[in-house]
Amino acid sequence: MKSLFAVGLWTTGFLGLCALTACGDAAQNSTTPSTKAQRVRAMNQVIDHHSYSHPQEARIAHLNWDASIDFNARTITGTATYDIETAEDAKRIVFDTQNLTIHSVTADGQATEFTVGEAQLFLGSPLTVSIQPDTRQVAIHYTSSPDANALLWVEAQGDRAPFLFTQSQAILARTWMPVQDSPGVRFSYDANVRVPEGLMALMSAENPTAITSDGVYSFRMAQPIPAYLLALAVGEVEYRSVGERCAVYATPDLIDKAAFEFAEMEQLLLAAESLYGPYAWERYDLLILPAAFPFGGMENPRLTFATPTIIAGDRSLVALVAHELAHSWSGNLVTNATWDDFWLNEGFTVYFENRIMEAVYGRDVSEMLVTLSYQGLVDEVDAIIDLNPDDTHLKLHTQGRDPDVGMTAIAYDKGYFFLRLIENTVGRERFDAWLSGYFEAYAFKGMDTEYFVDYLKSTLLQDQTDRDAVRLDEWIYGPGLPDNCPAVASPRIERVDAALAQWEGGDLATADLPWESWAYQERYRFLSNLADDTSTDRMAELDATWKIGSTGNNEVLFAWMEQAIRSHYTPSYPRVESFLIEVGRRKFLTPLYRAMKDTDQMDMALDIYGKARPGYHAVATGTMDGLLEWPAAGS
Repeated sequence: MKSLFAVGLWTTGFLGLCALTACGDAAQNSTTPSTKAQRVRAMNQVIDHHSYSHPQEARIAHLNWDASIDFNARTITGTATYDIETAEDAKRIVFDTQNLTIHSVTADGQATEFTVGEAQLFLGSPLTVSIQPDTRQVAIHYTSSPDANALLWVEAQGDRAPFLFTQSQAILARTWMPVQDSPGVRFSYDANVRVPEGLMALMSAENPTAITSDGVYSFRMAQPIPAYLLALAVGEVEYRSVGERCAVYATPDLIDKAAFEFAEMEQLLLAAESLYGPYAWERYDLLILPAAFPFGGMENPRLTFATPTIIAGDRSLVALVAHELAHSWSGNLVTNATWDDFWLNEGFTVYFENRIMEAVYGRDVSEMLVTLSYQGLVDEVDAIIDLNPDDTHLKLHTQGRDPDVGMTAIAYDKGYFFLRLIENTVGRERFDAWLSGYFEAYAFKGMDTEYFVDYLKSTLLQDQTDRDAVRLDEWIYGPGLPDNCPAVASPRIERVDAALAQWEGGDLATADLPWESWAYQERYRFLSNLADDTSTDRMAELDATWKIGSTGNNEVLFAWMEQAIRSHYTPSYPRVESFLIEVGRRKFLTPLYRAMKDTDQMDMALDIYGKARPGYHAVATGTMDGLLEWPAAGS
């Protein structure tokens, strides 16, 4: 996810390149070059502070990966053979690694010198390989660490087989493979993977549909992708088609539920294509991972990884699928050049997600989702702005920090409202035509914020009146939410707010709440806006009347549990504990543990975390360790 020069647009020549490198002192700044010539020069100096790679000197173009998965040792041993492209004076190629054991390296089949540099926090170590300008292939034989941060080895339990999955975003691909780990460096790949018999291997590539007899699987990803979209999963899973181009994979106990829950995936895909052009990845399949997966979903090309917490039994949480599907255009197709440009992935994706939801389920549903997003965004801005106002900018400043710190509602929802403002300013028809052209023009390329601003000004926002209405710099390089943020109106949410006010004022009985007719978004709104001092008697009344604590919708359950903690409603605490031990989704973990911390219930938080932590992915423990000041943090 980081490097130093323009390789993002390699196929069109050096003029448009947007890749990057951690080495070098050219600083990224928040000013936009005023002329095209200045911008061209600046693009050749875009720096990815989170990668050691020097792609302007030598870059990877294609990977052939041969690997064996060892569940007992919790390691991957493999050979990563790269086809490379070199500058005329190239003497080295640099890879990102973290805690990998490098056994040997060859260049064009001959042993070559290599060095592993000193490790730095978050970044790992550079692997520098000696090459010649005419070197065309480098092969690295290596073994990953049992503690590789990208990997979670889920132990077998009862009849359930062991499971392995990766999470490479943002800069964790380097923990399971030596690679130029920058979003500005793209490569295609082939792979041969050996796993224990009885298990299926899946990757972000063309995938099998059945378990093989010998545990050997072959993969092909023809389209070039950045390293953060490298993905591997190994487990006892089944395949179920749900459309011409769509299928789900899940463990035997979940496959029927998953097939029902996501039966409308093809409809979502068709809606996406009708909005912004053809799908570029042939298939869109979904893999349900163990509940320890730290995110709702990960947009790995051809195979979205998803948490089982979105299986509600009523298809009510498919917005997450719409989000990951939208990434097939915004992120996977046109990719943020560095992690400081993360909003270019996520802001566009949230916008696209909501347009898909509107097209398939209606504007009343999509506007409820947007209203909830606005509520979360305001809370996030309030939580961040006094601590570090720069972190509320769309263009981030993460040099010297783990880029994971930028994965907040700012990139997602502030980015969304910025794009919605542009749509409101120029009109939906113009904006849709422009966005389709943007995805087409920059397909399989990198994009940084400054280049994007220039492109936007030279195309959609040529009129100064439109620019003045949008106030680009204030949104992109300024803190907080500008006062021209688009207003959101959801009559259904407004009725929920009115009912909540009546209920809290004693003018509406619990039994008279329209709970059963409410969609999950309405129930979530009601619960998430309860006063923190709601009495335990009233909490008990809600639970007894509507059985909220036993709901199958995890978004509603989460909102209930957070309120239970803040209201000290102890009858729900056993469910809180079991949930936190079973589920590793960071979106749920952080608010629940923070609620305990905020309400002086740290003993409970630490007790639960001590039981749950061994089952969490490193992405989750990295956040929770800091939040709870866990004794092992940093050791």
